[in-house]
Amino acid sequence: MNEPKLLLVDDEVPFIEAISKRLKKRNFNVEMAHSGMEALERLGSGNFDPEVVILDVKMPGMDGIETLEEIKRKYPLVEVIMLTGHATVPSAIDGMKKGAFDYLMKPCDMEVLVTKVGEAVAKKRAQESKIVEARMKDIMRRKGFD
Repeated sequence: MNEPKLLLVDDEVPFIEAISKRLKKRNFNVEMAHSGMEALERLGSGNFDPEVVILDVKMPGMDGIETLEEIKRKYPLVEVIMLTGHATVPSAIDGMKKGAFDYLMKPCDMEVLVTKVGEAVAKKRAQESKIVEARMKDIMRRKGFD
């Protein structure tokens, strides 16, 4: 299995750098962004194609819920794990309704985060595999190989 690609999005630079180092030690390919806008720019650049975005809820400017909505609108297969130090039941419900894969409290246990990321990567890869399979069936049908 190739290294899962992650995009960490948080305005707290020391936090995001520490998490990045810990994930890289576990063989994840990690990039960072310090705002919702920067995350969307990175996703749109085509230079880095993350499977999972780990996204802080509370950020200045575009907050995590707004960023989540844009990510799911533009990149529906990218899984998003919301991270917050300020979790409330309504914000968690809102994030899940808008397509978040899961919601974790900061500071989160690293093994829990790694497990959730693994589950999110597996879900994204399974969805992509189904899409490829459906496209192949369509091509075969059109070519008369049904």
